[in-house]
Amino acid sequence: MKPVIENSTLQFLRELSRNNNRDWFNANKMRYVSAHQNVIAFVEGLMEEISEFDEEIGKLDAKKSLFRIYRDTRFSKDKSPYKTNFGASLGMGKGNRKSGYYLHIEPGKSFLAGGVYQPESSDLKEIRKEISRNGKAFLKILEEDDFRNNFRGLSVENKLVKIPQGFEKDDPMGEYLKLKSFVVMHPVSDSALHSEKAIHHFSKIYQSMKPLNDFLDAAFFD
Repeated sequence: MKPVIENSTLQFLRELSRNNNRDWFNANKMRYVSAHQNVIAFVEGLMEEISEFDEEIGKLDAKKSLFRIYRDTRFSKDKSPYKTNFGASLGMGKGNRKSGYYLHIEPGKSFLAGGVYQPESSDLKEIRKEISRNGKAFLKILEEDDFRNNFRGLSVENKLVKIPQGFEKDDPMGEYLKLKSFVVMHPVSDSALHSEKAIHHFSKIYQSMKPLNDFLDAAFFD
């Protein structure tokens, strides 16, 4: 039987969001350890299924893919010491990969994501050049039925107002050249996390992201 995200894991996160302080966390440290282990087991199962269509993911360490729960508060007005979610990054920035997959677990706010998030300026320019050169292939990926059924399109977070320098103002791919990230997201309900079919269902959604990831990575191997 495939692992699932346990009710106790989400309950721990709910209570942490209401008690985001070191005293409460230390008193509930074993609950955190249990939740953390549950997420690692889930990610391991997910990676196994993803590796069937993206073998590079099978080479990763599930434990190392998880982000630390401890927040860096040095430059933040919010001094809460802990994150109230579990996040796992699969592939992004690992080896030769710029693209990858992301899992976010947070009560009522969980989601699956993939693509390239906030690349460095030099990488961003290469991706934009690839989109400008191969616009038809890029649009074909975005118009695939599975892609459109799973995602509402690319994120427009921090999108530029004008086409960036170095590209023609009338470039037919202009709206996509304004993007600063190339990411898609799929919301996930709490009940979906608890489903015995979660890993299989999520891997199918990630599989529909793979053509986008392949396109984005191709910008660095021409």
